[in-house]
Amino acid sequence: MYMPRLPYSQLRYLAIIVSCWLLVFFITRTVLWLAHLPDSGASLGSTLQFFGLGTLFDLAFLAYAVLPLTLYLGLIPDRVWHTRLHRGWLHVLLAASLFLMLFLAISEWLFWDEFSVRFNFIAVDYLVYSDEVINNILQSYPVYPLLGVLAAIAITTTYLLHWRTGKALQASSLPWKHRSLMLLAAAVAAGMSYSLADQSLFDGWGGNTYQKELAGNGPYQFFAAFRNNQLDYQRFYAQLPGELSGKLVREELAESNARFIGEDPQDIRRLISHPGNAKKLNVVLVTVESLSAKYLGSFGHPDNLTPNLDHLRGESLFFNRSYATGTRTTRGLEAITLSVPPTPGRSIVKRIGAESGYASLGQLLNAQGYDSVFLYGGRGYFDNMTAFFQGNGYRVLDQEDIPASEIHFKNAWGVADEDLYRQAIRVANADYQAGKPFFLQLMTTSNHRPYSYPEGRIDIPSGTGREGAVKYTDYAIGQFLAEARQQDWFDHTLFVFVADHTAGSAGKEDLPVENYHIPMFIYAPGIIAPREVSELASQIDLAPTLLGLLNIDYVSTFFGKDLLLPENTSRNAVLIGNYQHLGLYDGKDLAILSPRQGIRRHDDAAGNSTESTSDLGDPLVKRTIALYQTASYDFKQGLLNWKNQVKTTEQFSQRTPEEKKNMDG
Repeated sequence: MYMPRLPYSQLRYLAIIVSCWLLVFFITRTVLWLAHLPDSGASLGSTLQFFGLGTLFDLAFLAYAVLPLTLYLGLIPDRVWHTRLHRGWLHVLLAASLFLMLFLAISEWLFWDEFSVRFNFIAVDYLVYSDEVINNILQSYPVYPLLGVLAAIAITTTYLLHWRTGKALQASSLPWKHRSLMLLAAAVAAGMSYSLADQSLFDGWGGNTYQKELAGNGPYQFFAAFRNNQLDYQRFYAQLPGELSGKLVREELAESNARFIGEDPQDIRRLISHPGNAKKLNVVLVTVESLSAKYLGSFGHPDNLTPNLDHLRGESLFFNRSYATGTRTTRGLEAITLSVPPTPGRSIVKRIGAESGYASLGQLLNAQGYDSVFLYGGRGYFDNMTAFFQGNGYRVLDQEDIPASEIHFKNAWGVADEDLYRQAIRVANADYQAGKPFFLQLMTTSNHRPYSYPEGRIDIPSGTGREGAVKYTDYAIGQFLAEARQQDWFDHTLFVFVADHTAGSAGKEDLPVENYHIPMFIYAPGIIAPREVSELASQIDLAPTLLGLLNIDYVSTFFGKDLLLPENTSRNAVLIGNYQHLGLYDGKDLAILSPRQGIRRHDDAAGNSTESTSDLGDPLVKRTIALYQTASYDFKQGLLNWKNQVKTTEQFSQRTPEEKKNMDG
């Protein structure tokens, strides 16, 4: 390893630390590249490009990271610097630095193995919810032996560098008059890093997402995500004139039974009217952790992991082209509960004010006399779930509300799915005995690393991988429905099974469409005739479709539409995104909006996916901008809030049949 021979000991010691960091970053990038060599599709030129840009990001991170060390080296007095004790301390500091470098490298590898990206806002969230994350890591990997190996490597490397480090520390000390220049240079480097090195360097790159991620630096992107986990749409994304945006969205959301009620063209609130009386059917909505459509045998998986779901498909209203809006659980819950597009930055569930009361599916069913309950297999403080659901019309029951005697298994993320389903049966029975219709919205946890579950349930050992977790998830659903069929309320209940997101959404592109494909079932034998729906469907369409099946009149703030209305079968578009890129897929082509007014499209998005730049003249782009821009506007203006709908909803639901007939025309 080459290290520049600098004249002063402080500078030479600093150079050793920086060189070690750069070497570890280079090795990390190389290993990740080699592990995904076919996916990266990198030519010699593009390889040199992402390694060069990657080195720039490495230096940008180090400009911040070495500031404390530089300050220390610049202020330590000479009488201390040359003592044996201090030199020993600097060797220990080098060993600690090497251990930290190696720890970050291994952490990046494990994070990449899970998400196929560098550290991002997910890593920030994981730092906040450290209890679940640490337990998950401890249950998934041989952590302590691994830490021991890293410590041994760090100590050995420090020993091998002992001669070089010793020679560096024996050099002349940096004169005081030069130390201020060193500190000034460090401050200037950090300032330049802040000003010049940011995600805009990726703008215009396009092409392969793996190459962009390889060019990044994990620690740098972690702190960038911490700083930028919310993005203001109006500031960062392409826009249309407000009146045009509102006009396009109203055309998008127009239905034969809908009437817009606001004068503001960007106000999407509308009266939804159905003929006849509401149907007081119970609803059990199960959001299944990380259930990609590709794992279902009926979608071609060869290992028979989902026999219960494959059988259920033939007995249900099944949407075979349904898509998740995002890549995290909170995105799925946001889409299903509020029927909104995936806003840039963190989801609404995680934002300040998330508990302020939106016009959620739970609020609307509460207004109809339902008991709306959110049941979660983990601890509800994770991802702000308890605050969000309690503030938006739900009772919340989580792992802490389940008696210990009724928990047969739990891991870092929560109780086994079968234990959660058993609690759902108990809550449903209590509501039924009280004569109250219920809406139970469940969030499972078993299909998540460490992929552990009760022994003896399936033929794949617990903790051995995703396939076992999928098969156990399917087993628990089968057991749940078998028990539900024995209950008096079964014949009056709609069962919905939908994934929160897929098992992996990363790919060669920013928004790989097929990696958002999820199953969605509505099962109600004797109430809904089984059939396959082949039109595009999204999580945001679920709430209006359910309310349509219940024949409920309401004031809608939903961006989704009732998939069972005949006029909606030709709309065919789904909104997908990650925290930065926002897309609209129309069944063939995909438009993508990116920060700094970036606009692209992918023709044949689910096939060859040819990428090109686009502009505001593209109808698909206009449609995309209008939906995301209007969603941001309505969110900011409070037009999605429940309090703004309550009075209108009450007046609307209390109309006489004659008034309803006159109003509906």
